[in-house]
Amino acid sequence: MLQARWLVLAAQFESFVDPLVIMLSVPLSMIGALLALKWSDGSLNVYSQIGLITLVGLITTHGILIVEFTNQLRGQGMAMIDALVKASSQRLRPIVMTTGAMVLGALPLALTSGAEAESRTQIGWVIVGGMSLVTLLTVFVVPTMCALLTRAAVPGANMAVAKEQPEFAAK
Repeated sequence: MLQARWLVLAAQFESFVDPLVIMLSVPLSMIGALLALKWSDGSLNVYSQIGLITLVGLITTHGILIVEFTNQLRGQGMAMIDALVKASSQRLRPIVMTTGAMVLGALPLALTSGAEAESRTQIGWVIVGGMSLVTLLTVFVVPTMCALLTRAAVPGANMAVAKEQPEFAAK
C-alpha cells in the first residue's frame, strides 16, 4: 500500500525525493500509535490496523502541505532554506488544526466504555497517539529532510534552478 501511495506522489510531484520526504513521517506515526496502544493496554488487532491505515492517510497530508508549498515558493525563485522556513511557518496552522480536529474527534472513541468498546477504543488510541506524536515530530523532520535531500532544480515542468543561499562573507 505504501509503495502505491509513493508512486502516486512521485507522479504528482514529478520527483522521487519529495514523496520520500513526505513518507518519512509514516514510521514516526506508527511509533506514536504503538506507544499509545501499549500505554492503554491495547493490542494490535484488526481494529487497530484500521486505525493505522487511517493514520497513514492523515499523516502524509502534513508532509504534502509543507513540501508542496516549498516547491511553489522555490518555483518563484526563492532560496531553499527561505522557502522551507516560510512554508513551515505558514502551514503550521493548518497542520495543527487538522491534528486538533482528528485528536478531539477520536478522543471519545478512545475513552468509550460499554458494549463493543474494545473495537472503538483501539481505533481511537491509534489515531490519538499517532497524530499527537507525529505532529510534534513532522514539523521538524519534514523540513530537515527536505533541506538535506532535495536538489537545486525545482521539480516540475519548468525545471528552473532556484537561487542558492548567498555565501557568508568573512569578516
